[in-house]
Amino acid sequence: MTPPPLGRPRNKDGLTFDPALDDTELATARDALARGRWADARRLLAETGDDWDRRGHRLVVLAEGPATAAWAREWQLAEPDSPDAAVLLACATVCRAVGGKEIPEVARAACLTAARMAPADPSPWLGILILAHRTGTDDERVRAFDQVRARHRDHHHAHHLMAACLAEHQTGDRDDPLHEVYDFAAWAAEQAPADSPLAVLPVVAHAERYRVLARAGVEPADPARSGHWATRRARQVMKAAFDWWLEWDVDDGTTAHPRRKVDLNYLAHAKLQENRLAEAAALLTRIGPHATRAPWSYPDRDPRKAFRAARRAALGAA
Repeated sequence: MTPPPLGRPRNKDGLTFDPALDDTELATARDALARGRWADARRLLAETGDDWDRRGHRLVVLAEGPATAAWAREWQLAEPDSPDAAVLLACATVCRAVGGKEIPEVARAACLTAARMAPADPSPWLGILILAHRTGTDDERVRAFDQVRARHRDHHHAHHLMAACLAEHQTGDRDDPLHEVYDFAAWAAEQAPADSPLAVLPVVAHAERYRVLARAGVEPADPARSGHWATRRARQVMKAAFDWWLEWDVDDGTTAHPRRKVDLNYLAHAKLQENRLAEAAALLTRIGPHATRAPWSYPDRDPRKAFRAARRAALGAA
């Protein structure tokens, strides 16, 4: 029997929780990179060009490999003038710093070096934002986000990260309907083009706020017992996002947004908590095996069990 590809363990329920999502080229390049063959990653990043959302997605997934920093460093030795090698090494160093295996200052310096080599690329600044989310100050997060947005106004991953950062402000003893994360998400959705997946960001903000409140004991640890999705504002947000999905969703791997499955997981999770099972079923069908750990793991749940329970409730199948 052929073993599963590296980095993509499969279980009997078909779920992978693979951050590559449905990008098969990315998964293949990542598996090759794990074996020390960095030429596939080199070719993939060259082909991605200035599709900034796709480039950022691919770099982060490649960077998460435990051996990526070593192989990216070898690539950089072979091609010292390659911006792609520099940014991959920078992102890999960020991942190591987030995991406590590297000094944050070293990771930040690597990102700044990559940024100087490719001034138009938001990806090194995305790396700094990922780092700042875990180890930095509010000012550092805002500065990094502004640098990303100056290069790509609608950067998907950066907006998700800022929503997560802002949701952690002012835990308090209740949810504030005027909390800054809700304002931020509404602003981003309003200023984005009509077909932008940032239309789903208010749903993401709602889930991120629930994560913070539940971990603080303000909301129940079981989202099904929470009224967080039952407020008028929450229902308006979820209806708007679902209507956007009905109008704009594309499942063509060549033109669809590379992180659309992330949005669909957040939206399906919200529809399940809203008890809109038919809508949740439609979303879960489109998600297929591409489950994401967030938000099914919120606040501290087993995402596989939570996702399987969602499929049983909405589809009548595990």
